[in-house]
Amino acid sequence: MRIPLLYSKPASLNISLTFRIIRTNLPIFKLKESTVRRRYSDFEWLRSELERESKVVVPPLPGKAFLRQLPFRGDDGIFDDNFIEERKQGLEQFINKVAGHPLAQNERCLHMFLQDEIIDKSYTPSKIRHA
Repeated sequence: MRIPLLYSKPASLNISLTFRIIRTNLPIFKLKESTVRRRYSDFEWLRSELERESKVVVPPLPGKAFLRQLPFRGDDGIFDDNFIEERKQGLEQFINKVAGHPLAQNERCLHMFLQDEIIDKSYTPSKIRHA
């Protein structure tokens, strides 16, 4: 199983990094292909929800980029191509480990994260039943 992330550089450097999740190939997910945009903070939310609501040992996320957000760095900061690729790879590893875990696959928060355009952060945690 592999869930790829895509990144498109924004026209303005005032826009935060977002990644697109486009494909899931596990039978438990209702949609096999969907496009959702996720920010790093959305990945943090998913990790937090899984730690709080499931019995899954949740892998770490790639580190925050505090220093890359400082002005006058002389580079593209969080929009640097190498940083984006490293971040993308780290987030792909995270989401593939989580989505590949049998217990995590039953968590509503994971299904929302992968397939709902907007994450309802006031949702009621629950398990997804196999069809």
